[in-house]
Amino acid sequence: MARDLAIDLGTANTLVYMKGKGIVLNEPSVIAMNRQTGEVLATGHEAWQMIGRTPGYIVAVRPLRGGAITDFDVTERMIRLLLQRVGVSRFTRPKVVICVPSAITEVERRAVTDAARRAGAADAQLIEQPMAAAIGAQLPIDEPIGNMIIDIGGGTSETAVISLGGIVALEAVRVGSFDIDVAIQNYVRREHGIAIGERTAEDIKVAIGSAAVTPDEVEAEVNGRDLMQGLPKTVVLTPEEIRYAIDDTVTQIVQSVVRCLAKAPAELAQDFLGRGIHLVGGGGLLRGLAQRIELETHVPVLMADMPLEAVVLGAGHCIENYDQLKRMFMGQRR
Repeated sequence: MARDLAIDLGTANTLVYMKGKGIVLNEPSVIAMNRQTGEVLATGHEAWQMIGRTPGYIVAVRPLRGGAITDFDVTERMIRLLLQRVGVSRFTRPKVVICVPSAITEVERRAVTDAARRAGAADAQLIEQPMAAAIGAQLPIDEPIGNMIIDIGGGTSETAVISLGGIVALEAVRVGSFDIDVAIQNYVRREHGIAIGERTAEDIKVAIGSAAVTPDEVEAEVNGRDLMQGLPKTVVLTPEEIRYAIDDTVTQIVQSVVRCLAKAPAELAQDFLGRGIHLVGGGGLLRGLAQRIELETHVPVLMADMPLEAVVLGAGHCIENYDQLKRMFMGQRR
């Protein structure tokens, strides 16, 4: 008999939770294909290593952008491969709960469920990421108190106020950690005249990136291709430069949090001062981001215990009570 699955189909990473076993897969949402034959060469970590390093006939792509499917066929093939890797076959068709951004359209929602069913799921239902994140962060969402959660992913940033099992206020923007990487790439190209790849930009973000001044800051050497001469070139970047480069993107994320606070009913807003705002998602690990949000909102910001896994853990909790999930959370709208 098939074990039910919860899938956090993220722009950056895909996590799979199996009922009774916990998280069984955590890999980048990347698939490498032979452009000429259509053959899938690699997925996950192996495909991620190929980004920017492949010959012309091999392409390593992320089939999701901004939390939405940009290539239906490739996404279906990736989901099928993921299901096969966790033991799903045509004889064992599980029920699947998939976490999706609240910002995606009805057409994009249908594309996700269709891709999952065609990939081998017996049934596919959706749960919005802020709700799943709140459950995974173990917030008392069923109680009449204000729970505020910020989920910053690769392609989207979502802030939600949840009370009595429903989303009371929501603000979602299609801006995330990938946009921070792009801002770093553009800055290095513009100010230093060198081209760097997606992976290098991410390494810079992790090494010296920050949203506010932090202690023990260091500089970083970066290797790239000189745009004038076409030769390899090394430059030194400072944390101040990176803060300047990503400031516009970080500001968009912070302002979305401020707008969500403004939408919250007054009776719930006072709960945040005591309970704080809970931060999840890989983008939330950017140094100084919690302090920046606190400075702008005057509300304490708390990092969840397992920020990267909170969404899939919340969905995993739901598959233990699948029928209840279908009644309470499916198709939830703001």
